[in-house]
Amino acid sequence: MTNFFKLILAAIFCIQSASADVVKVFDFTKEEFETLKVKKIKGETLWSLGSNENGNFIRSEAEGVGSFLAKETFVDLNKTPFLNITWKVEKNLPGIVENSKKSHDYAARVLVAIKTGSTALSNRAMNYVFSSNNNINDSWQSPFTKKSVDYILSTTKLNFNEWVTVKVNVKQHFKKFYNLDIDKIDAIALMTDTDNTGLKAIAYFQNIYFSKE
Repeated sequence: MTNFFKLILAAIFCIQSASADVVKVFDFTKEEFETLKVKKIKGETLWSLGSNENGNFIRSEAEGVGSFLAKETFVDLNKTPFLNITWKVEKNLPGIVENSKKSHDYAARVLVAIKTGSTALSNRAMNYVFSSNNNINDSWQSPFTKKSVDYILSTTKLNFNEWVTVKVNVKQHFKKFYNLDIDKIDAIALMTDTDNTGLKAIAYFQNIYFSKE
């Protein structure tokens, strides 16, 4: 085998290895957008596509409503445990008590869900949120269910109307908060909701993927 072909094979191997280190969750294309599932909580968040110099994104707007934009997906957390999110909150929800039933709203959240049984009631979820009032790394159990944990990755106290990129180890969090050793996730969803407060929020989601490190 010539040195030229050896170099070509080595390059292909490197590309394949690199691609295995990253699992893209959303393409943010029109074709994908039409296949995403909307799960209404109360009314429906307004979802739309856009783009900037860094690629495509989804814009969300909610005023007294809330719905998930969900996608079933398989991600091997033993290979790629880190969830990466780039997002921005243009209009936040100042002054609300986010861990109360009356004000349990977030301008932006990315929900990661796993199935632990045969029914939806047995599912567990980590809600990674862009808070309007609290601090990064604060967390609490949802006031509505013990099977969902809210974890703050960003806050408008530091990044208001600014794009910010964050990273979190999902596998470690399911172990920490649920004492579950999980190998994969089953679904991921985007949400902007103001159904409890009746206020208005606007957010953007971009470049969401899982990585090796």
